[in-house]
Amino acid sequence: MEASKEFVIEEELKKLPGQPGVYIMHDAHDAIIYVGKAVSLKNRVRQYFQKGYKKSPKIVRMVGEIDHFEYIVTDSELEALVLESNLIKEHRPKYNTMLKDDKSYPYIRVTVGEAYPRILIARSMRKDSSRYFGPFTNAGAVRDTIELLRKLYHIRTCAKRLPEDTGKERPCLYYHIGQCQAPCQGLISEKEYGENVRKVLEFLKGHYQDEIASLGEKMAQAASEMKYEEAAQYRDLIQSIRQIGERQKITGSDGDDRDVIAIAMDNDESNAVAQVFFVRSGRLIGREHFLLTTRDTDDPGMVLRSFISQYYAGTPFIPKELMLGLDIPERELLETWLTQKRGSRVQIRIPQKGMKEKLVELAGENAKMVLSRDKERLKREEERTRGAVKEIENLLKLENAARMEAYDISNISGFESVGSMIVYENGRPKRTDYRKFKIKWVQGADDYASLAEVLTRRFRRAKENSPGFTVLPDLILMDGGKGQVGVAEKVLAEEGFRIPVCGMVKDDFHHTRGLFYKGEEIPIEKDSEGFRLITRIQDEVHRFAIEYHRLLRSKGQVHSILDDIDGVGPARRRALMQKFKTFEAVKEASVEELADTPSMNTAAARKVRVFFHGEEI
Repeated sequence: MEASKEFVIEEELKKLPGQPGVYIMHDAHDAIIYVGKAVSLKNRVRQYFQKGYKKSPKIVRMVGEIDHFEYIVTDSELEALVLESNLIKEHRPKYNTMLKDDKSYPYIRVTVGEAYPRILIARSMRKDSSRYFGPFTNAGAVRDTIELLRKLYHIRTCAKRLPEDTGKERPCLYYHIGQCQAPCQGLISEKEYGENVRKVLEFLKGHYQDEIASLGEKMAQAASEMKYEEAAQYRDLIQSIRQIGERQKITGSDGDDRDVIAIAMDNDESNAVAQVFFVRSGRLIGREHFLLTTRDTDDPGMVLRSFISQYYAGTPFIPKELMLGLDIPERELLETWLTQKRGSRVQIRIPQKGMKEKLVELAGENAKMVLSRDKERLKREEERTRGAVKEIENLLKLENAARMEAYDISNISGFESVGSMIVYENGRPKRTDYRKFKIKWVQGADDYASLAEVLTRRFRRAKENSPGFTVLPDLILMDGGKGQVGVAEKVLAEEGFRIPVCGMVKDDFHHTRGLFYKGEEIPIEKDSEGFRLITRIQDEVHRFAIEYHRLLRSKGQVHSILDDIDGVGPARRRALMQKFKTFEAVKEASVEELADTPSMNTAAARKVRVFFHGEEI
């Protein structure tokens, strides 16, 4: 693949930053095979490729499959760890076997909805009246901090319903040792207790320096008195507070869908990078960057506004909120437009403080890093993907070919055929939209008829608004010339669709030599990016079809097409083939002839006829 030519691992390793973050390993098909986190991306990622560094057999296998990598910079190792978990849950890389346990990270929960709130450890964030802080990656630090806060601010530990249960039982041990002021006995008013809770909330917001200073003094005092175990306890407690105090930006508390967008500009080069973080259900699950061409007079706000209008004009999903690093012109107009496209309210926000502001800053830092370190690679990637699509659009005189679908059939004579549909968007494979088909209506190795079936089923499902089939292609690519293009155009006409169809014509050596479009063959330069993209699509649709067929064979599932007929099992299949010898003969037999076969009956015979012909004829 060209990726290995354009992405030189040795050169890219030199560009790695020494900051914490997450690294993402891809194979030659652009699939994510491993996600890891690092205190220093430079040091950690380099280790994989150092010959003298000891590696497990699994890592050796993984390194052999790495074609290219990317990374996301974070502010701390804690953020990197949570982001790593989110990405693994989203993408399920095959080499992250030790991290697929779907564990959750702890939160600190303050039950502010109660008259006398408590401080608890929680494993998930719920939409209730409580305040949540976190998530945190060190459960021990969370427990230490909760214990400290209870002692410092006399927060109750019991689960009594107050004030309803006031005075029903004696005060507990915590009251007698001076760690609780017994709200269960009415010995502290709700207002006084609320002031203690306010201090707890301030502490958890990061205003904890006074407490660290106080603990530091106690640690020094204990050390001076040679009470080293006590001093060590204060030291560990300070460390726990600092770990809890690190702001966590990677996961939000509201569980909403939002896109976080920031740009970095290089006016000298007339370039800019837009970085988009995708937050889904409150979790940062991925990111994408886009190279923009600008002018030296362009205002950053105008560049960001232009990117938003172009990007969301072509993406099928629009979140309920966009978070930006700076204000943009015509903000209200864009909100109205996005709201109409989404069908519900969309808000554009410029956060000024808190976790959301930090997340926008993080997106901006990553945009700057992409722009400064990966400028040349981004240009090549742009040429390889969107540039290649543009070449094909110009060649075929199309206004838009952003989404391309390609189809192929795989079969072994005597066995059922399978069909594949792959999708490329903006020059990149969109594997979530790939689809597989078992051929049901065609007997034997008839590729034209099989293609007609696959296309008919695909576009009928589009008319039925079946999930996964509603987005239509801008261009259909057939793995052949005039014949296959004719099949596709006939199906589209019958189903009521007007979509351009182009054939990928091959020479005698099975290499692409040109495109067949509107009745004529169009030559394409073999050293062009458009030609390379067509070749990648052609290779990918072959691979996907053959892989599906091989999978079925390995499972013992590729069998006679008769096995797909409800009510025809192994015994009836054998009996039919012994009597009629060929599939064609079975297909053309009457109900009476089929029913007269050993093991068959009239009901089963009718099912065979309906399967092949759609009705009894």
